[in-house]
Amino acid sequence: MKTLIIAEKPDMGRNIAAAIEPKAKNYRSYLEGEQYIITWAIGHLIGLAEPEAYDNKYKKWNINDLPIIPEEFKLLPNARTMDQLKVIGELAKRSDLLVNSCDAGREGQHIFSLIQRYLELNQPVKRLWISDLTPETIRKGFQELKDGSEYENLTKAARARSEADWLIGMNGSRAFTTKHNVLLSVGRVQTPVLALIYDRQKTIEAFSSLKFFEVEGHFTQNELTYKGMWQGDRLTEGAKAEALAAKVKGKPARIVLYEVKETKEYPNKLYDLTLLQREANGKYAFSAKKTLDIAQALYEKHKVISYPRTNSNYVTEQNIPEMHKTLSALQGTQYDDWVKGANRNLVHKGNKFICNPSKVEDHHAILPTNRKANGLSADEAKLYDLIVRRFLSQFYPAAEYKVHTVMTEVEDEKFKTTVKELLNLGWKVIYADQKKDKSKPAKGKGKEDEEEEELEVNEPFSVQAEGEVICSDAVVKEKDTQPPKAYTEGTLLKAMESAGKQIEEEELRDAMKDSGLGTPATRAVTIERLKNVGYVEMQGKKIAITQKGRTAVELIRGAGVELLTSPEMTGQWERRLNEIARGTAADGQFMENVKRFASMIVDKVRVQSRAAKTSFEGDTPSLNSGGKGRSSAAAPRKSAGSKAAGSKAGDGQATARPAAAKPRSAASAAAGKSGDAGPKVIGSCPRPGCGGMIFMGRKGYGCSHYKEGCAFVIWKENHGRTLTDTQVKALIEKGRTGKLKLTGEDGAPLEGKLVLQNMDTGQLAVES
Repeated sequence: MKTLIIAEKPDMGRNIAAAIEPKAKNYRSYLEGEQYIITWAIGHLIGLAEPEAYDNKYKKWNINDLPIIPEEFKLLPNARTMDQLKVIGELAKRSDLLVNSCDAGREGQHIFSLIQRYLELNQPVKRLWISDLTPETIRKGFQELKDGSEYENLTKAARARSEADWLIGMNGSRAFTTKHNVLLSVGRVQTPVLALIYDRQKTIEAFSSLKFFEVEGHFTQNELTYKGMWQGDRLTEGAKAEALAAKVKGKPARIVLYEVKETKEYPNKLYDLTLLQREANGKYAFSAKKTLDIAQALYEKHKVISYPRTNSNYVTEQNIPEMHKTLSALQGTQYDDWVKGANRNLVHKGNKFICNPSKVEDHHAILPTNRKANGLSADEAKLYDLIVRRFLSQFYPAAEYKVHTVMTEVEDEKFKTTVKELLNLGWKVIYADQKKDKSKPAKGKGKEDEEEEELEVNEPFSVQAEGEVICSDAVVKEKDTQPPKAYTEGTLLKAMESAGKQIEEEELRDAMKDSGLGTPATRAVTIERLKNVGYVEMQGKKIAITQKGRTAVELIRGAGVELLTSPEMTGQWERRLNEIARGTAADGQFMENVKRFASMIVDKVRVQSRAAKTSFEGDTPSLNSGGKGRSSAAAPRKSAGSKAAGSKAGDGQATARPAAAKPRSAASAAAGKSGDAGPKVIGSCPRPGCGGMIFMGRKGYGCSHYKEGCAFVIWKENHGRTLTDTQVKALIEKGRTGKLKLTGEDGAPLEGKLVLQNMDTGQLAVES
């Protein structure tokens, strides 16, 4: 009998085989050597069964059949990967020991557990738990295999997460969909995240800008000139500000306070996944999903970084020697100059800014490995560069500054100056070749206070405290208070990490990680789902909530299940799941609470009044102020029951898909049914003599008479936009839309109206 190793994906299986069974024979779906048989899952081979597996009546979505709460959850193999599941079952018969080599995290544990349960595998289990896929790490991991029982609590947490998401998503989505006759997706994590976006947007819309004025004094002392901001209550009258400027301009002044403090700025913390996603979004506009996918490729395919799905910014004592090896491996690369300037003595076990084992649970911070990075794509190289620079910065000293604070008084009016004088660039030398980021506002200050920010200078600065000073000029600056900014994926990830709480102190942010919304591994999937179900649209880098998204939040809150939109409550659920994983909380009690909550949702929705269909329709307002920028096309909308393709961890959505007619033509593809609620009617077909109705389908708007030969169809994706129901209604009834921002055939932006050029086919043209 041999040992059967089950990896999560084929690449990982082949990496393992190359490290421990290099002469293993390749049988396509597995590799076999003298001691080991190595095979793999392909992500999730098995999932939780759909409701109809429990009772045929659940094929129809009916609110009177809710709640659906199985006594025991049934498992269902993925039909597309059934062959691989059978392979694992056959190989297990020839094995007396199993090694769980799936990703070392909650979802990897869940994937193996589902296979084990479904195939009823009873062999003893060992666990491979490693943080990178270099051959040395794999071999070391096999020398230090853990007993599978040590991860039983993690398995319980993974199972509880999966079943809780099923209960909330299946019951919530079916209840709201059947009540309001529109496909509405509800999820344990996605709904509170949507509520965060909704609340931010409402705050922006309700914001009333206030005009105010600042007075900036320009001072001269011998050869030195410096500026200071007037200190006093906010000025809301321009006349008062002008009078103050006139009062001090040209008058002698004196320095009443001059303080100099030396300060240090230490390197930023190593990356966890969420921080990497946030920075890649800010720097390169990468979506959270794109960053995760690239990081996974760097880990799995290229083996140049450690396991990316981590929530830790620290390493353990065992990682310190590895970090030194990696530093040496970077010699001779594009980073050679920085390697030569590195101080190896700064990275040691006693440096708590880097090495803090108490803050490392499943995985340490993301690190480059000692493998040379060759053959990376442009985007892979960008992300790898972020990770390497952050790693190298740990080997450099703090940046050192002198902070000069000057208070200058003129005509009894005080002006404050803060100058940050650079003494030693330290770790910032690694970023000196990059465009300097805008400095962040000081704690507690808003955008309107940015003029009070310290000025950073490279040359020496000093004033003579007793010397003569002249206020050579005084300038009035008109300002407006600013609303909070719309979320980007980067800032939304930050909010998800802290369950929506606005936390600036990094230590407090660390404390909130256990009770954030979702996990580092699932947050990207959640954001993608909000796009796919039509709740949000991307406008450049900004996330805009659609009318459907707004109405969904308002209906959920209006039904009296505000807790479903509560980031705090969902964060507490995530904390409880983490406690289950540690063995400090019971999964049974957690699931009982979830079942009660699912039942309460159904009870509340059952007595709710049905919303008007029009409440889900309407254009998404532009978030671009002053007409700057162009909104990108909205993501294609899917039914509330669709799952994000390839996701490792769904958000418990209603995954039952109402049957759709098989498309037989372009029009049928456009007009295919979108759910049990019936296809959505937009209006009458404009083709002369047709008499059919225009329906909204998956890809476009087609005619109900397509079987009779009507070829009229308006595709959703048109001239660089995703058309809304309202716009299509205008086209079929009036023959044109209002003025829109579009994209020409050459890709250039243009502005104009879409007009219905051909009544028979639905072909559109642009009218300027």
